[in-house]
Amino acid sequence: MVAMPNKNNRNVLNKKKLNVRVQSISYLAEDILAFEFVDPAGMELAPFAAGGHIDVHLANGLIRQYSLCNDPAEAHHYVVAVLREPNSRGGSAAMHQEVFVGNELTISQPRNHFALSKHAGRHVLLAGGIGVTPIMAMVAELSRRGEPFHLYYCTRSPERTAFMPEINTLAEKGLATLIHDRGNPSAGLDFGRVLADYTIGDHLYYCGPGGFLAAVEAASPHWPTEAKHCERFAAADGVDARADTDDQVGFDVQLSRSGKTFRVEPGQTIVDVLREHGIDVDTSCREGYCGTCLTRYLAGRPAHHDTVLDEEDREVYVMICCARAESEGECLVLDI
Repeated sequence: MVAMPNKNNRNVLNKKKLNVRVQSISYLAEDILAFEFVDPAGMELAPFAAGGHIDVHLANGLIRQYSLCNDPAEAHHYVVAVLREPNSRGGSAAMHQEVFVGNELTISQPRNHFALSKHAGRHVLLAGGIGVTPIMAMVAELSRRGEPFHLYYCTRSPERTAFMPEINTLAEKGLATLIHDRGNPSAGLDFGRVLADYTIGDHLYYCGPGGFLAAVEAASPHWPTEAKHCERFAAADGVDARADTDDQVGFDVQLSRSGKTFRVEPGQTIVDVLREHGIDVDTSCREGYCGTCLTRYLAGRPAHHDTVLDEEDREVYVMICCARAESEGECLVLDI
């Protein structure tokens, strides 16, 4: 999962990997497990902010992104929650079936495109299903800050609701609303009512499956873009990061640290070409939404095809799984 960038946290270029041990695995809800990672030597882990996520490198070669759901003040461990998807591409199935307590895994350092605003007067948190994972870290952070928030958490049923005890405690305090729609969207949250009123200083954070995100966006066109923060599990509906080959042009890509230059032909991606030349590049979605391949560029005019970067970020970064050059023969210089 990945989010629209937030200027409060730009730790996006830290490519250092960490070795962690699986300290515990616990049942959260039907088909949802929590995995606790610790440093094998008992050291503190790299700090993270609410909304952050990590890449998990699996034994089958896959790399998957999981949001950190524990309190960011807890430096001794990371906790992620993983839903076993019925149509898993291999990641969630591997986590549920092939990862055990005591295993050592490679993960990335945390990065964050979904950070809390430092200037909000009120935080409105909307979570659909497993999209609650980054929201739980936000709840912990906001509770510690003493800043006003309300969480709306939508699930199919109590049996499929992660963090039920924590959510019930919040609900008793008037800080959360829990909705079970039993698979009938008409029985779910009235997004139009919840988002009808925007007050200057309000910030909206939403995470969940595509239909949930679409419903939030349809109900909030009057909210300023800078006050809306979204994390996606997949590319936005109707967006194909892979530009039509008929419209693609060939271009060069230069690696600034080695000076090597390679040709990227129509139908190829920068990642394809780098790997052909023995250069290892981490990727996951290959569709421009996960952020794993985010890379700084130093020169050239990129044509961006991702669904993550905003205009300010696009002046500095590209997603090399899908970005291309604007014109034939142009050279993109990457900070690699």
